[in-house]
Amino acid sequence: MGTFFTDVWDILRQYHSFILKGVGITMLISLVGTIAGFLIGLLTGMIRTAPKPKILGMRILRRVIDAIITVYVEIFRGTPMMVQAMVIYWGYAFASGGNTLPLIPSGILIVSINTGAYMAEVLNDGAFVAEIVRGGIISIDKGQFEGATSIGMSHSQTMLHVILPQVVRNILPSVSNEFVINIKDTSVLNVIGVTELYYFAGIIKRQNFQTFQTYFVVCVVYFILTFSVTCLLRFIEKKLDGKENYTIFGSQSDPNAEIHVKKEEAIPRD
Repeated sequence: MGTFFTDVWDILRQYHSFILKGVGITMLISLVGTIAGFLIGLLTGMIRTAPKPKILGMRILRRVIDAIITVYVEIFRGTPMMVQAMVIYWGYAFASGGNTLPLIPSGILIVSINTGAYMAEVLNDGAFVAEIVRGGIISIDKGQFEGATSIGMSHSQTMLHVILPQVVRNILPSVSNEFVINIKDTSVLNVIGVTELYYFAGIIKRQNFQTFQTYFVVCVVYFILTFSVTCLLRFIEKKLDGKENYTIFGSQSDPNAEIHVKKEEAIPRD
């Protein structure tokens, strides 16, 4: 056992620069890919929940766009990301006559479109039906959309100013979960040569011939990354929730009134 921990310490001491570089690239791809995927999902979710146009030509265009989005979502949700990486990377090389994409941008692209497919499904289910399942059901009242429409707001204005600020908070647990998943899933990008953490683990293993010790170190590093990110995002979620007790200032009958509301006094929703 003493020899094992000595080997682990030697790996950390000798190859810490490789490990840190791999961590940096892994976090870069995961973070940028998650943000880009969230924006893709946000855009496709807005399109799929937009009211049906009345003009015939626009209705046809809408159906074509819906069909394209459906195909995109189903393909990227129904195939492994490792296979997607190979198809996209080498497919581009085939189409461009042998030219390949830079590795890190390729990794970001693959993670982005994969995450976008999952987030598009979450947003499509959650923007107006308002159900995002992660530890419970969070709802947004449809009356808010109807109220915004009644005062003359367009669909895009309603989404931007009324619905999306609430949806973003509601889907934050799902986005956080996708971020953690992406940190782990970047390991499959080594199949196209992306120099992330798992890729460097292979280099270290081939140099020191200590397979178990090397991958044990990498496993611990992945756990530290995912656990730290999870704790940080949960802290952010709690901050966004605000205080349990709050004060309402003013009312229609008495502008100077102060109403103190405690969490246990809130009226439960049906």
